[in-house]
Amino acid sequence: MRLVLVGPPGAGKGTQAQLIASHLLVPKISTGDIFRKNVAEGTPLGREAKRYMDAGDLVPDEVTIGMVRDRLAAEDVRDGFLLDGFPRTVPQAEALDALLAEMGTSLSVVLELVVDDDEVVRRLSGRRTCSDCGHIWHVTYDPPTLDGVCDLCGGKLFQREDDREETIRHRLEVYYDQTAPLIDYYAARGILEGIDAMGPVEEVTARAVAALRHWR
Repeated sequence: MRLVLVGPPGAGKGTQAQLIASHLLVPKISTGDIFRKNVAEGTPLGREAKRYMDAGDLVPDEVTIGMVRDRLAAEDVRDGFLLDGFPRTVPQAEALDALLAEMGTSLSVVLELVVDDDEVVRRLSGRRTCSDCGHIWHVTYDPPTLDGVCDLCGGKLFQREDDREETIRHRLEVYYDQTAPLIDYYAARGILEGIDAMGPVEEVTARAVAALRHWR
């Protein structure tokens, strides 16, 4: 099975990608992992990507797609894969379609994790990071015993700039502007499956697994 996972920041894509991929017995492929591996190994694409990243610029689509191409040519994806974090835009989706067509295959389904904006803000703005060990707590869902103090090491907890409500609202605006058009793109192709991403992690996973049964 070959699938893509999409959804706004805070929808739980990273967690669900790992759980769903494990259930399907296919590798989870994230662009973040691909970037880090290529940069660490000093591949030509990794060196080129690092040049843009060091300058604070976005890595061009052709570099990202080149890395994805190399990853999808690996032996472990022969029976399927789950892409997390790619594609992010319609041009990237079109490039992925073309790449898969070259390989004689296509996507099976695109899973959209559906969650409302207020829940995204609650999830992300409630996160608190330990200044010493880096562990992330949540004021509602996983609070420390003492407010503002890490249970693991006693370090002081703080709210990252990325987790402030105004930053989260801006990230959502960027998502709706750049990534949400993917929803229409894949819906028009008849391979979009929406999943309610509200509630406990295990319930969301169960919904996703149940929805995938008729796509296999």
